[in-house]
Amino acid sequence: MKANAELDCLGLYCPMPIAKTVEKMKELNPGDILEILADDEGIKSDMPAWCEATGNELLKIEEENGKYKIYIRKK
Repeated sequence: MKANAELDCLGLYCPMPIAKTVEKMKELNPGDILEILADDEGIKSDMPAWCEATGNELLKIEEENGKYKIYIRKK
């Protein structure tokens, strides 16, 4: 999946990946896709909840070797 921007949240734990996502999303245009890299397992539940609360679209969560790639489309 091609992202317009990438956010590295490796080594960060709740609530920092969400807080950094909020800030990064402010830089993007509607329809842009953000790829978030994280290794906090909580991201699997936190990011879908955040997307539902904000109206942004969760496109995909990929997991490999304890690391996660999350793709979100800005509303």
